[in-house]
Amino acid sequence: LYPTHPYGTQSTIGTQEHLKNPSITNIKNYFHRYYVPNNTAICMAGDFDPDKVIAQIDKYFGSWKKSDNLSYPQYAPVKELTAPRDTTVIGQEAAFLMMGWNFPGAASAQVDTLNVIDNILSNGKAGLFDLNVNQKMKCQYAQSLVGGMNEYSQFMLYGQPMPGQTLKDVRDIMLAEIEKLKKGEFSNDLLPSVINNLKLGYNTSLESNEWRANEFVDAFINGEKWEDKVNYINRISKITKKDIMAFAQKHFGNNYAIVYKEEGVDNSQKKIDKPQITAIPSNRDLQSKFVTEIINSKVDPIQPRFVDFNKDLTKGTTKKGLPVLYVKNNTNDLFVLSMRYNFGKESNKWLSVAKDYLDYLGTNKMTAEQLKQEYYKLACDYNISVSNDEIYVSLSGLSENMAKAVALTDNFMQNAKVDKEAYNLWVESELKARQDNKKNQESNFRTLTAYGIYGDYNSRRNNPSSEELKSCNPQQLTDLIKSLNGYKHELLYYGPMELNQFTAAIDKCHKTPKTLNNVPEGKPYTKQLTQKNEILIAPYKAKNIYMTQYHNGGKQYDPKNAPLNAMFNEYFGGGMNTVVFQELREARGLAYSAWAGYYTPEKKNEPEYFCTNIISQNDKMMDCVRTFNS
Repeated sequence: LYPTHPYGTQSTIGTQEHLKNPSITNIKNYFHRYYVPNNTAICMAGDFDPDKVIAQIDKYFGSWKKSDNLSYPQYAPVKELTAPRDTTVIGQEAAFLMMGWNFPGAASAQVDTLNVIDNILSNGKAGLFDLNVNQKMKCQYAQSLVGGMNEYSQFMLYGQPMPGQTLKDVRDIMLAEIEKLKKGEFSNDLLPSVINNLKLGYNTSLESNEWRANEFVDAFINGEKWEDKVNYINRISKITKKDIMAFAQKHFGNNYAIVYKEEGVDNSQKKIDKPQITAIPSNRDLQSKFVTEIINSKVDPIQPRFVDFNKDLTKGTTKKGLPVLYVKNNTNDLFVLSMRYNFGKESNKWLSVAKDYLDYLGTNKMTAEQLKQEYYKLACDYNISVSNDEIYVSLSGLSENMAKAVALTDNFMQNAKVDKEAYNLWVESELKARQDNKKNQESNFRTLTAYGIYGDYNSRRNNPSSEELKSCNPQQLTDLIKSLNGYKHELLYYGPMELNQFTAAIDKCHKTPKTLNNVPEGKPYTKQLTQKNEILIAPYKAKNIYMTQYHNGGKQYDPKNAPLNAMFNEYFGGGMNTVVFQELREARGLAYSAWAGYYTPEKKNEPEYFCTNIISQNDKMMDCVRTFNS
């Protein structure tokens, strides 16, 4: 997309010559040119006293002198593409493609329309890609996304092939949905639903300090006027279906760039001579004036506020005796509701399969597509998550639609209609995903780590085999989901309703049998004791190595040690300013990533354990081990 602009011409960390000959003079000049107050914004959001904060900022930044010579590089406009521009890259990971169109920078009004189009195509529920491609499994996965930057933005498509499918097949499938966009071949309900869900997402995000601070940052980086930023929802609310069609017809032509990521060996890679690295002394016995000033400064101690489950949570029950944990939302009209079941994959390895298969089904009265559209119209999210020992059926969204969403979910889970063809396609896609994972270094490593920690019986191996998937009757899976309502479970609610209003609504819309069954017992995954040194290796042809050192002496959890454990991790290996990271990466240049920690178990009957994680070049592995052990 940007063959003549640094967005497209700069390699990630420079050329080999740059790496061989770093110039500290150029680095300092760059710093003094751009790291100046008239090129900087301090962005904050949270619970603070503005007057005190302004005084602090003035104290520490007030003497910072602006630059009178601040300037930015100027580049000729990128020429519009008039025909597809394609290239191919090769690597041993699974095949996929990305394609994109070029647009003006993030401050442009066109990006508003792109965000709406992105959600029309790919909103995770009822978009054209969601229903016409992913739901029908025409390819393994398709998605759209918007990348907004200061000078240019991109509208991108991402696709993965099914077995036997070419990347060009995937390209054509996605472009066919773009054509539907141009012709307006989508439900008239879709655009209003997109706008409502964008409003919902915006109001939900406002609860996050981090999100609000990042909005300031984005506006500053991209040159957006703040009034434009806060009026975003008002602007997109005025976009019509005709606007979308006209925009797509004008901008989404053969003016795209496309990259095909094929499987194979890249023989064009160039090796770089290993540089001599001189270790930097850590000087931990010395202390700078800056650190001394911080240590000697007087600060008001923060009084901790601990959660008191007897005061901060309100407990209740429904008429049928379902326990309720309740917290009032006094901020907005959004709700979060979870139905928690106290069992999971440790009890039945098919639960996660049933959950995934359910996503492709409808009922006798609603197709899978109609069901997803209905959730989207309600501006409510629905999800089933299965962990080792818990199942959550979760709903969230507009409080006014909670009862409808619960009733819809209950009806779906009780009346899901088996689709044998959809199951066969899902199995094909799942087996392809498993093969893709075998080509991924990190996935291989995580599986090896699970084997090392838990032994042969662990969460990554406790899955139905390929043959079991192929021979399974999918009716068993829908029966498994249907049975959930018959087990004891609890309701976790955060929303604007009063407790009695909530329980009354649940009594009406959440149908359960008069008598609920006890949850099935499971076989827990058990961390193995490390009684001797053992080395486990999974060969993978790569330029780097992932390594974990795991120690479990069987020491039981003691809450009295929690403060000491936390202090130790903060000092030794928990972040970038810790001993492990600074010694292995910063001082010696041995590792890309290095951290370590003494861990508290998730359950009180499990042992505490110690873990080291290092990612390094292959020939530096033993240096990493020796340095860490020292």
